[in-house]
Amino acid sequence: MGWGSMDAVLCCIIALSLVHVSLGAKARHFKWEVEYMYRSPDCLEHIVMGINGQFPGPTIRAKAGDTIVVELTNKLHTEGVVIHWHGIRQLGTPWADGTASISQCAINPGETFKYRFKVDRPGTYFYHGHYGMQRSAGLYGSLIVDVADGEKEPFHYDGELNLLLSDWWHQGVHEQEVGLSSNPFRWIGEPQSLLINGRGQYNCSMAAKFSNPPIGQCKFRGNEQCAPQILKVEPNKTYRLRIASTTALASLNLAIEGHKMVVVEADGNHIQPFAVNDLDIHSGESYSVLLTTDQNPSRNYWISIGVRAREPKTRQALTILNYSPTSASKIPMSQPPVTPPWNDYNHSKAFTKSIYALMGSPKPPETSNRRIVLLNTQNRVNGFIKWSINNVSLVLPSTPYLGSIKFGLNNAFDQKSPPDNYDSSYDIMKPAVNPNAAQGSGIYTISLNTTVDVILQNANALAKDISEIHPWHLHGHDFWVLGYGEGKFKEGDEKTFNLKNPPLRNTAVIFPYGWTALRFVADNPGVWAFHCHIEPHLHMGMGVVFAQGVQRVGQIPREALACGLTGNKQN
Repeated sequence: MGWGSMDAVLCCIIALSLVHVSLGAKARHFKWEVEYMYRSPDCLEHIVMGINGQFPGPTIRAKAGDTIVVELTNKLHTEGVVIHWHGIRQLGTPWADGTASISQCAINPGETFKYRFKVDRPGTYFYHGHYGMQRSAGLYGSLIVDVADGEKEPFHYDGELNLLLSDWWHQGVHEQEVGLSSNPFRWIGEPQSLLINGRGQYNCSMAAKFSNPPIGQCKFRGNEQCAPQILKVEPNKTYRLRIASTTALASLNLAIEGHKMVVVEADGNHIQPFAVNDLDIHSGESYSVLLTTDQNPSRNYWISIGVRAREPKTRQALTILNYSPTSASKIPMSQPPVTPPWNDYNHSKAFTKSIYALMGSPKPPETSNRRIVLLNTQNRVNGFIKWSINNVSLVLPSTPYLGSIKFGLNNAFDQKSPPDNYDSSYDIMKPAVNPNAAQGSGIYTISLNTTVDVILQNANALAKDISEIHPWHLHGHDFWVLGYGEGKFKEGDEKTFNLKNPPLRNTAVIFPYGWTALRFVADNPGVWAFHCHIEPHLHMGMGVVFAQGVQRVGQIPREALACGLTGNKQN
């Protein structure tokens, strides 16, 4: 895409304004059955978790203001299930957040639970399992919320495309869970494949004949389950490409050969448009980009997805941008875009720090009422490797917090709150002198309608010279990303906070040996998870829980709390 046409797109976005006209909203009903089934996501058959026989699960499409009603039946036979609606704030419906042991009981085999919630804002979202490591097993799908009737987006586009990105292992999730909880520790390793809309090719590539040496034997011909999903476009049009990452581990980079992209949305919030050749996307994040099809229409172009922030042992995922009327079977003769080096963090930081709120977006309060500093460390608990926050590795109780707090069941979880900070003498650049930590189920209780700053502080892991990227996701709220820094956060760093146009997000990354500053208003009564969105890290204890205004929560559906100590406590 030429910079001349790019400037025109940017000007159009800035010129358009959002028209606020709310017309009649609708209730959209879905009946889903979750079950295991055989599938070949990367051309090798394995068991996946699907919905109504589909993998990924069905796409939900709604308009802002609509009510979503999902009757979810668990047909897994031997394990519970819940679904989290990632990015939906659940205003007034905290029991529908879909977090086992936090907002609800897991849905038992054979039981049906009705999720009912309002999607109040347009944006690119998704849903996924939030019990054990069921997201890794394939329990996920897209959730797209369009503007309400009579409203307009602040940018123009002619068509829309959707990419849901994920990673895939050949080892089953139950075996992964056992390994993560074992002593000696067994890490899950890097994924065997990257999936684009649930499709990938293990040990194979459409670019195989251009590789040296040749890549494997391609077996996706005639296999609809793993054949790449081609993105078909018309020349000289502008397309909105929605991109969401539900990966269990991998941070990813996306590039489209010969085309620039204009980033216009992040996690359901409009941002100041900016142009990129490629973009990094971490687990839990979503973006919309505008793509103008202004290249030679007589050929097709590669779309490449590669691993970032971890030494890649997983082949790029590829598909094709197919210009009409060129045949979709016409493989580009060029090399696919090369993913930036996995440890080029400056590339990642440059992209992340280019994201600012669109003019007219809500601004953060000038000051906060409370600051919570969360030190991310890898530790040992009774010899087992865990992740900890301020030296506490999270374990979830059998009774959901929402019910135990609502009904005053003080013995359902640890009543001692985790610390708001960590020992200032801790050296984040080195492995801990004392690597031992404790497990706990305590929560942070936050006064309703107060403003909270959260400083995510990264540190060295157990091994020397290792500090990993961690994408953190907050349930029930968006937060303003006020800034990033290198090394240890210290007094005075708050003077660098961006209070003018910080982006609103629901997921934010902390870079190795650095910090990220967030601010949110605790204005949504309920109990909300805040955790690393890397699936094995959460399984190993990398999260905290925020509770606010629980006594103001209305009547909670009986089936949400029919387990643990709350089973007999409801009205």
